[in-house]
Amino acid sequence: MTVASPPDLVSLDAIRDAARHLQGVAVRTPLLPADELAERLGVPVFVKPESLQRVGAFKLRGAFTLVRQLATGGARGVITYSSGNHGQAVAWAARRFELRAVIVMPETVAAPKRRGVERMGGEVVLAGRTSQDRYVRAAEIAQREGLAMVPPFDHPAIIAGQGTAGLELVEDCPEVRTVAVPVGGGGLAAGVATAVKALRAEAAVVTVEPEGAPTFERARAAGKPVTLERTGSVADGLLPLRIGELTFAHLARYATRACLVSDAQIVAAVRFALDRLKLVVEPSGAATLAWLLAQSSGALEGPVVAVLSGGNIEYDGLRALLGDGGGGTPA
Repeated sequence: MTVASPPDLVSLDAIRDAARHLQGVAVRTPLLPADELAERLGVPVFVKPESLQRVGAFKLRGAFTLVRQLATGGARGVITYSSGNHGQAVAWAARRFELRAVIVMPETVAAPKRRGVERMGGEVVLAGRTSQDRYVRAAEIAQREGLAMVPPFDHPAIIAGQGTAGLELVEDCPEVRTVAVPVGGGGLAAGVATAVKALRAEAAVVTVEPEGAPTFERARAAGKPVTLERTGSVADGLLPLRIGELTFAHLARYATRACLVSDAQIVAAVRFALDRLKLVVEPSGAATLAWLLAQSSGALEGPVVAVLSGGNIEYDGLRALLGDGGGGTPA
């Protein structure tokens, strides 16, 4: 069963086109069984570890999709604003097309994420602490130096690229009934929700955000995107002050539930992923797992698939996060 998209939203055909161009570029990440969670919840449970993606996160899918379009259109260079993963993905894609890449990052950027951009040839510019600070600086540089902007989430090509994860998910688990996906700016959630609901209208799409950054939950309550005064969480990749206009439109149409998790739950999920699933997942990538760990038997229809969005955390970061017991593994 399929659901038609209105013309202003990204279509399933656009996602399929992005998937064609990503063949041989993006890793087709597997669905891994999470047997312990399946036993707890009483239904089959799988995780899709985008932590195994090139550059360590799903962001490659959308970044490559848009950078390819810009390169084909004659762009001389690209610029973006990012807390880390999107910047690394844009730098990687730009290098593939031999384009200059400038990445505007927060002054508080984690060292591994800055090093990741620099390893891929990106030029790092630091600006403020919020996504708005980074956007303003990037827009100034783009205009001054003639660079094409690659937004982190609110663009049709970005949503289409991220949606390829949802396309794979349904292809690999055709009977899926519940999909959990994290929300920051909403690009991944919008793309995954669009693909899942187009192919499996009966499936529930659950969005998961940190309690300290409820951009979609607040927008859903207001009926439109709203700007938060501040955001804060251990999940540094899920902290924009505002969900995108286009991503909100997709989620308002396709998301079934909007849920929040605490930092303590996220830290416990990072530990669970390491101890029980043998996966290194950064806090932002563990949000959906944190939500699943809080569910009780019989609460969800299965099969369930949780998208683990990224794994860009290194040994020192893991030790700092988990070294004091940081939430512990749920019993």
